[in-house]
Amino acid sequence: MIERTLVILKPDAIQRGIIGEVITRFERAGLKIVGAKLVQPDYEHYHKHYEGIGQMISRRGQKAFEMVLDLMQKGPVLAMVLEGVEAIALVRKMVGTTEPKAAAPGTIRGDYAHISFAHADEKTVGVGNLVHASGDAQDAEKEIAHWFSEQELHEYPTVHEYFTQGKSK
Repeated sequence: MIERTLVILKPDAIQRGIIGEVITRFERAGLKIVGAKLVQPDYEHYHKHYEGIGQMISRRGQKAFEMVLDLMQKGPVLAMVLEGVEAIALVRKMVGTTEPKAAAPGTIRGDYAHISFAHADEKTVGVGNLVHASGDAQDAEKEIAHWFSEQELHEYPTVHEYFTQGKSK
């Protein structure tokens, strides 16, 4: 099943200069970038993303929500829409668990981050975990519509699609 998913490379990924490496991992896995833009959204945009769609306050509380929004506003983010075979689950597997300390080696968070929830809570900071990835198909659809207009999403063939989807060149 061909899916689209939202991926946000967060301010910590951009400021560390590792976004090229992260994008390369997605492309090498056969995912196609169908939309991408560098943006610095305001509080309201993030509020709709994390609470309006993600229901973060009800899941993790107001304090955690505010720490995440503070972290996200520390600089621009690279928002991308990736497309591919079972893209949502593939990206989630590649990214690793939300807490970098628990993320397996070989995942993006496991290889490039190490902070724990306990440390972040003790320092009253958001968890620098580099990347956001849609959790499921419903979230992906809502998140993509929140971050991108239809005109910002593109269709084009890739060589990878020839081998995985039987598409002709």
